[in-house]
Amino acid sequence: MNLTCAIVDDEPLALDLLESYVNKTPFLTLKGKYSSAVQAMKELPDKQVDLLFLDIQMPELNGLEFSKMVDAHTRIVFSTAFEQYAIDGYKVNALDYLLKPISYVDFLQAANKAVQWFELLQQPKEEIESIFVKSDYKLVQIELKKILYVEGLKDYVKIYTEDTVRPILSLMSMKSMEELLPTSRFMRVHRSYIVQKEKIRVIDRGRIVFDKTYIPVSDSYKQVFQTFLDKRS
Repeated sequence: MNLTCAIVDDEPLALDLLESYVNKTPFLTLKGKYSSAVQAMKELPDKQVDLLFLDIQMPELNGLEFSKMVDAHTRIVFSTAFEQYAIDGYKVNALDYLLKPISYVDFLQAANKAVQWFELLQQPKEEIESIFVKSDYKLVQIELKKILYVEGLKDYVKIYTEDTVRPILSLMSMKSMEELLPTSRFMRVHRSYIVQKEKIRVIDRGRIVFDKTYIPVSDSYKQVFQTFLDKRS
């Protein structure tokens, strides 16, 4: 699989180094390199980029701020001289982060992780039986058949499963979680909730009931939810 990529870094040496790494990596094609996030903000939307190598500390607009403006398709690998920024990188659902000075080995590992991500997306979602999510700085595998529902909060999601008392917390957006889950098994019923269809057992006055938790179905999802119920009635 070949991926298109771009680089944003205000340090000329770092920019040239990453460009040399891209050029020696056969499955990467460089679509653009930018010395500031402001420049990238103007030019990057016109290019279809799979992977973005993005510096965090930059003047005017830093990498964390710019990452929130990047197309949802694009996966981000942050580069930084400060390890504490890794936590902030996970908050914006970065694929990986590279600590400066960046070696080619570390760069290649991040690039390979991106390939694995896009290969996973190309698989028919119905064939996926489990997902991996970041939780407590670890990748945790969760079997789809055990998920009851997902609750979205500001910066992370709570994944409720049949075999755990406490939900699994992961720093990712509801949009990313919705894209990860197969639509044949899961449905969005509210801005803050995704439920597994086969786990719905009780509906009370338009709310889905899981034990003592009542999940509302918002107006924007009521028609889709009602269609689902009609097929089962």
